[in-house]
Amino acid sequence: MTAAVVPGQADRSASPIGPGRAGRAGALGVLGGGQLGRMFVHAAQAQGFRVSVLEPDAHSPAAAAADTHVVAPYADAAALAALQAQCAAVTTEFENVPAQALGQLAAQGMTVSPPAAAVQVCQHRVREKRSFERAGVPCAPYAVIETDADLAAAAAAGLFPAILKTATLGYDGKGQVRVDTPAQLAQAWQSLQRPVCVLEQRLPLRLEISVIVARGGDGSLVQLPVQQNLHHDGVLAVTQAPAPDVDAALAQQAVAHAQALAQALDYVGVLCVEFFVLDDGRLVANEMAPRPHNSGHYSIDACDLSQFDLQLRTLVGWPLPSPRQHSPAVMLNLLGDLWFAPGADLPHPPHWPAVLALPGVHLHLYGKTEARRGRKMGHLTVTAATAAQARATALQAAALLGLPAF
Repeated sequence: MTAAVVPGQADRSASPIGPGRAGRAGALGVLGGGQLGRMFVHAAQAQGFRVSVLEPDAHSPAAAAADTHVVAPYADAAALAALQAQCAAVTTEFENVPAQALGQLAAQGMTVSPPAAAVQVCQHRVREKRSFERAGVPCAPYAVIETDADLAAAAAAGLFPAILKTATLGYDGKGQVRVDTPAQLAQAWQSLQRPVCVLEQRLPLRLEISVIVARGGDGSLVQLPVQQNLHHDGVLAVTQAPAPDVDAALAQQAVAHAQALAQALDYVGVLCVEFFVLDDGRLVANEMAPRPHNSGHYSIDACDLSQFDLQLRTLVGWPLPSPRQHSPAVMLNLLGDLWFAPGADLPHPPHWPAVLALPGVHLHLYGKTEARRGRKMGHLTVTAATAAQARATALQAAALLGLPAF
């Protein structure tokens, strides 16, 4: 499978960008209007930058916080020109923003982070898997399905039980079907409308972890502590940091793999790599995201540099000191289901005062105007002097909210 090369490259030679300047020189741009963009806006504004958001939704979380909102599709030529006129540098908060748009901005001499070519890799599971292999990072055995011949070959490849994943536009468990037999594989591919897919062998998992690295234009690399994650129905539910069930050797291996991927991609920005830890102790890469990640949100309250601070620093060319975690933390993802009491048809916010009465609780709501089941509405981070205390308080908060214990 081949793919067109996205033009453009982040400008590594430019001087660091400073805040507080008039006009374009003191402003930054974001493609995407979700909660990750909102938290980047907050981080950038705290350092004195103005921020423009390009997002088609007139009521998005990031746009509500930004200084300027360009309401248009991400690839709209006039909107991209407006962003270029307003901003000194541009980042993205959403991996499915068209990589071509980032490439067009970079081709015009604009500082763009992460690079368009790296985003293009992360947007397609086949390119992603092959990038793992080129970087020497192990991943689960897989087969690519594009044609009926590929389907037959995959069915005979001995990968079952497996999971069929669409090559594009899959996240939070979307575009994925579990399959146990060749017959189920054929039915699953048909149900997905026969797109390009990856059939990935399901391996016996002990736990899931993630590593968030930041790489500067000068090649400098830092990372947050390894995070241990728990998912429900393909959506992140709980993150614990430091990872309670990961020893130093395994953590070091995960960090080395994530750094190798950032180097191989010539990456500039914040990159999250998710890993499976198998029952036999082996580590395999699951996927990567060219942006801050849900599992890194705890860093806002528990580290001296959050993942959004790192995103800002890599974008504007500032130094990258190693982040330090000053408090053990547990993060609970808050989905729209919490807004619906049993049997209720209309949403109503949870009773936050009871949760906020607990020590070390930090509530982050994303400003979304409508609560829907499965929609990420916010997160709750619990910090404490010890990991045991943070977990105990987080379990209390989960019970108060009606979330399952972990």
